Amino acid sequence: MAKTVKLVIDGIEAEVPRGLKVIEAAASVGIVIPRFCYHPALGSVGACRVCAVKFVEGPVKGIEMSCMQDARDGMVVSTTDEEAVDFRKHIIEWLMMNHPLDCPVCDEGGHCLLQDLTVAGGHGIRRYPGKKRTYRDQYLGSFVQQEMNRCIQCFRCRRFYQEFTGYRDFGTLQIADRTYFGRFQDGSLESPFAGNLVDICPTGVLTDKPSRYKGRRWDFQRAPSLCLHCSLGCLTVASARYREMVRLEARFSNAVNGYFICDRGRYGFYYANLPDRPTRIRIDGQEMDWAPGLRDAAEKITSLLKRHGPDSLVCLSSMRSSLEDQAMLKILSRHMGWKDPCYFEDLATQEKVQKAVAGLDGRIAVSMREIEKADFILAIGADPVQEAPMLALAMRQAFRNGASVALLDPRPVFLPFPFAHVPVAPQDAEGCLSALVRRAADRLSASNLGEKAVRFLERLPTDYPVDDSRRDLLARIEEKLRQSQRPVLVCGLDVVLATTPERVADHARLLAAQKEKAGLFYLLPGPNAFGAALFSSAGALEETLEGIERGTIKGLMVVENDPFARFPDRRRLEEALDRLELLMVMDYLPSPTVQRAHILIPTSTLFEKQASFINQEGRLQMAEPTHGGGASIEQIGRGDHPPRVYGTGTPGGDPLPAWKVLAELAAALGKKIFPGAALEEVWARMGEEHPLFTLEQLQRLDHEGTRLLPDTRERDFSPQGGRPVREKNSQEELDLFFADWTFGTEELSGYSPFIQQVEEAPRLLMASRDGARLGLKDKDPAILHLDGGPLEVGLQLSEETVGGAVQGTIERMQYREISRGRLPSQIGITPAVQRDAFLGIICRSAQAGDIERKASAVELHHETIL
Repeated sequence: MAKTVKLVIDGIEAEVPRGLKVIEAAASVGIVIPRFCYHPALGSVGACRVCAVKFVEGPVKGIEMSCMQDARDGMVVSTTDEEAVDFRKHIIEWLMMNHPLDCPVCDEGGHCLLQDLTVAGGHGIRRYPGKKRTYRDQYLGSFVQQEMNRCIQCFRCRRFYQEFTGYRDFGTLQIADRTYFGRFQDGSLESPFAGNLVDICPTGVLTDKPSRYKGRRWDFQRAPSLCLHCSLGCLTVASARYREMVRLEARFSNAVNGYFICDRGRYGFYYANLPDRPTRIRIDGQEMDWAPGLRDAAEKITSLLKRHGPDSLVCLSSMRSSLEDQAMLKILSRHMGWKDPCYFEDLATQEKVQKAVAGLDGRIAVSMREIEKADFILAIGADPVQEAPMLALAMRQAFRNGASVALLDPRPVFLPFPFAHVPVAPQDAEGCLSALVRRAADRLSASNLGEKAVRFLERLPTDYPVDDSRRDLLARIEEKLRQSQRPVLVCGLDVVLATTPERVADHARLLAAQKEKAGLFYLLPGPNAFGAALFSSAGALEETLEGIERGTIKGLMVVENDPFARFPDRRRLEEALDRLELLMVMDYLPSPTVQRAHILIPTSTLFEKQASFINQEGRLQMAEPTHGGGASIEQIGRGDHPPRVYGTGTPGGDPLPAWKVLAELAAALGKKIFPGAALEEVWARMGEEHPLFTLEQLQRLDHEGTRLLPDTRERDFSPQGGRPVREKNSQEELDLFFADWTFGTEELSGYSPFIQQVEEAPRLLMASRDGARLGLKDKDPAILHLDGGPLEVGLQLSEETVGGAVQGTIERMQYREISRGRLPSQIGITPAVQRDAFLGIICRSAQAGDIERKASAVELHHETIL
């Protein structure tokens, strides 16, 4: 049977894939058929009836819904037939019968599909004289505003929320013309994808609450942008007005995020609007104009270097800086004779990210949309909903397509669909993965990769390092892996061993040699962690702190980084920064590091510059500037009007992209690196730092971006086989993990007042059997002795937490009063009096590749909360 069919639509011949709906076949030749209920991601339901067309010839005749009919050979379709046009006109009139006609005050005005189709359908006179149906609106949380009177019962919202995302707290109530879309009772929507309801609703029923009354779409400056709140690199459309970021929406990507984004990405951009955002150069507490401020900064750097030499100044970049900023800092360091900059806070994270980047190649790297096509997914040390929510959505689509999903993780993990969870410690997770692959792979397929692959396979253990209660579940997972043809391995980097990223890549290569298609998907700790790994050749911040403590490092240049956001030992960091003769910070956040800076130079945010990033699959992506920069009306006005006094410059217009600031600083230091200080010049030099970057790549970059990975990468299999060995905890010891939340622990979104409203209360999770052994009950209070003081949290016992471990999930607002910073994934804990149990903490070690168990001070009190 042919894979394509031919049909004629409005006199235009179309050849489309078999099975495509007529409504999409028409779109493929530029004919847009009206629709309300149909959405490409949701499919057909035939609820609104407004996509009616006339089938003139072929296997179907007469008026039919184009979203419900597959395109077939010989069809002749007319969208302009008089009967079809009249049908649609009456449908629109019927749908408008109860509409309140409140367009002047409706926030959907300007991008309302109902407005467009009412005008296009020729329905301009209201004939219905009766009383209109009315509803009571519900409170749906901080992100979505409901106005149910505008509803036309298209069912998009319910289908997206329940079928596409898998959450059940929002849906269809009542019946017939009283159909209601909402919750059983008022309350915040539970789904971290609820903001997409605003985009898919074709009317003003569900609108964007944070941007209400900010303007119409035609008032906004709009540009393609990117999400920086995890490593997935979802495509977005940013909207700004009066230099203020107002709204962020999903931008369609066939390779990355499809039609949707998560709520952390949608509402996390408010860091760009902060009233206390740095906008002028500040030296020793005094604001200065740009030129003299930059000159003074260069003089202070020169003076420091003359007194202590070039090795006395160290530079620190970050995983949230753009490629251009990361590269420019390294280029400047090379020209000035300084040490290469650091990009990571600790060596363990740096090692794991670099191993993950080295493990990817074009054969096994997969995008989120490719994950949707997998038939088996195994995640190791990953909590997708909390760490990268859109990955969880992609995994759900794979599940809906028939895939089986399993997780090896010490934490209790939630996903919006059924899955198998094996709670195991990090070293046992690696051992379970090895045993699964050893049992599912075969020697003949491995031999195609060479003798080293065969030896690696034969060294893998065949026995699962778990107790008997888990073996039956692992056996079922093993069978699913053996039967699969398109398996995907997902690897997080937060709670796994330093060896795990490399080992997972080796296992993916073995599966790829045997299966139709095997994929590898890493979760990296930042939006440009991939780029940081490529540029990083020096040590991490840990080594810099050691140099400061020894007295060999006297100055630190920090570019778009706040070490307090991730570094585990806050007290040590504070003491080290206080010892510096010069702390120079370039950033757009009013962070604790910025507050301590001797020299502050403001930089522009993602929305004010052209910038490129590499997501976790190695895809190079570009964001365009949304507006020209400068202070928003929130900063310089009363929040509702630009300044009424005219001037010659842009208010708050000092901030420049960090790479331009560095170029100007180099010129002030006597090193004119780039004559024109153009983006193309930076890219031309980036190839000298890493061969993956070329100016041609930048010039041919398109909407989807381009994957930089080679098709194949020559690399040996990791030398070790078998199960990693680590001393088991004694009966009195527990491992303590600090985990991320969906909302509240990610650095940039933590500044959003709307994200802060949905942060959950802190809690400490423990395996039920450990709680019983220690005589603890659910909801007992636990006190964590942190650097800034004690923090009391509630204890929650869980059957899904691996024995011998506790997990802390502490949101930023609670922690801020203690440490005045955003909570990192893992926190250093100071010694204190031992009470009921001696606990161990897994933290980033000073030794590369190690996960070190250190003494902690967590008091577990026996008082029960009544």
